[in-house]
Amino acid sequence: MMPLSTRLRPETLDEFIGQSHFFYPGSLVYNAIKRKTFGSAIFFGPSGTGKTTLARLIAKEMDSEFYELNASVAGTRELKEIIGRCQENLFNYQREHTYLYVDEFHRWNKLQQDSLLKALEEGLFRFIGSTTENPWFAINNAVLSRIGAVYEFKRLSPDEIEIVLTRALTDQERGLGSRSIEVKSEALTALADLASGDARVALDALGFIADNLNPGQAIDLAVVGEAVQKPVVFYDKRDDKYNLLSALQKSIRGTDPDAALHYLARLIDGGADPQMIGRRLMVIASEDIGMAYPQAISIVTACVQAALLTGLPEARIQLAQAVILLASCPKSNSVIMAIDEALNDLKKYKTGEIPPHLMDTHYSGAKKRGFGGYKYPHAYGGYVKQDYLPELLRKAGAEYYKPTGNGKEGAFRTFLEEIRKRLKNHEDNSG
Repeated sequence: MMPLSTRLRPETLDEFIGQSHFFYPGSLVYNAIKRKTFGSAIFFGPSGTGKTTLARLIAKEMDSEFYELNASVAGTRELKEIIGRCQENLFNYQREHTYLYVDEFHRWNKLQQDSLLKALEEGLFRFIGSTTENPWFAINNAVLSRIGAVYEFKRLSPDEIEIVLTRALTDQERGLGSRSIEVKSEALTALADLASGDARVALDALGFIADNLNPGQAIDLAVVGEAVQKPVVFYDKRDDKYNLLSALQKSIRGTDPDAALHYLARLIDGGADPQMIGRRLMVIASEDIGMAYPQAISIVTACVQAALLTGLPEARIQLAQAVILLASCPKSNSVIMAIDEALNDLKKYKTGEIPPHLMDTHYSGAKKRGFGGYKYPHAYGGYVKQDYLPELLRKAGAEYYKPTGNGKEGAFRTFLEEIRKRLKNHEDNSG
């Protein structure tokens, strides 16, 4: 039987869910497809985010001939056959667009990728390649330069996946609507969240559940947990994971390692994704510890990376190490306060030009434009008086970083205070 994820592939642009950072009604990409001006592109992102689906929809919307290859099983022989057909069409004055889509394009080696170059230059077809690897490392520069557009596909949000699942449950023709399956709301939420942003995983899990339910059985948390083989403790609303993450951060901020470990344990026991926990811990390292212990971000990042490599149950150890470190560190929120104040000033002031002596002077016309005069601090023992802020902000007395005396930040505060004292003495003497 055809998988549910295949049956539910969107058939129109309006059915497509996700990637709203570049694709939505009225966006340049949407308009290009509707106006039949969409060219070649690279689609880059995780599995199950809609790369193949959008490529097929583009060809369908533009009434184009469509060839699809998978780079894991097809190579230059298949590509040459398609190029030959396109050349015949060109020779016979058939000018309609042809699209070639190569899935897992990063699997082709340099020579295989380069075999596209002449066809792209001659305009034999428009090309879409999809890859889960970073295209700036996995795809030849010569190919990228001829394609130009690279679109990054992001994991779908749980809300977006829940829309996809609801559509599957209600669609009478392609989905499960004709079966009248009862689904508990918390079970649908759990399934959407546990799919980790992959619509294919969510749909196929739902299809597996639907095909194997007992007569009259509803889809509840227990069924979802059995299907995905993961705990679903906090999806029954007794322990919402976002509340647990909030309690974890506030316990760390309050320097209570015991409470922080308690909430970490509840998150792990409830089936929380280690990556989600790790992201929050890395934010805490800068937001709540920051300059009071600058090494925290490096150590926590290493712990999170180790946790993701080892996986549960061992990942609990590295995550616990990160939590204990963060909770036991001196605290400072000066980093988040500094950047937020700087961003707020961008909204309040017309910030003005960069001072001329800070401008780039590595070209012949810089001097004529009045740029130059920068004093190299290292030539003056590490510090020399000169203006760095735009004049408006300098006159407004902009000062963003306000170091605390906590932990190692005290040393930074002492150093900066000494510099400011020297600056003030210099101004007084000049006056």
